[in-house]
Amino acid sequence: MSVAAANGADPNRRAYWLKTLHRWHWISAALSLVALLLFSVTGITLNHAAQIESKPRVVNLKETLPASLLRNLRGERAADAPLPGSVNDWLADALDVRTDGRKGEWSDSDVYVSLPRPGGDAWISIDRESGAIEYERTDRGWIAWLNDLHKGRNTGTAWRWFIDLFAVACLLFALTGLWLLQLHARQRGKTWPLVVAGLLLPLLIVVLFMH
Repeated sequence: MSVAAANGADPNRRAYWLKTLHRWHWISAALSLVALLLFSVTGITLNHAAQIESKPRVVNLKETLPASLLRNLRGERAADAPLPGSVNDWLADALDVRTDGRKGEWSDSDVYVSLPRPGGDAWISIDRESGAIEYERTDRGWIAWLNDLHKGRNTGTAWRWFIDLFAVACLLFALTGLWLLQLHARQRGKTWPLVVAGLLLPLLIVVLFMH
């Protein structure tokens, strides 16, 4: 027996499912509302990225690592070893540059650390002999920052987990909405034609216009 038939035969059961589905529908809607607005807006900005002009702002800094710390960069290192903790601490205090947990690219002459981030990029290079530091940061603006949040680009583990949880909330929102459509379909004759139209429209665009 289908859910619809069972609900039709048992008004109490139908009322139970309606109450339960409405509860989960609004809970999932509340949890995903703000993020859904963010991802909807950034979906538009990503789709029109070529038309949205932005002028990157580049900051370049030069400094010299103290001799007391420079010796920590000498000697043999693994090719992708991170910077020593004392060097990380000094860079954070002196240049406001966070390199903790970042892999380095070590050569005989210098160590290079890539520091990608949402909405921009950055890198720092330290000469292993002289201690000369060069740091460059590129900021592409808040729209690029939001677009990178949408894509999960250089956003870290916590944000990727958030995207997964947000996707689960949206999935729950959609499935409970579909079930509610089924329960109300008898009173709303246009329900299934509209659902089918929502399915066919993207399929037709793919078939007819994507080559």
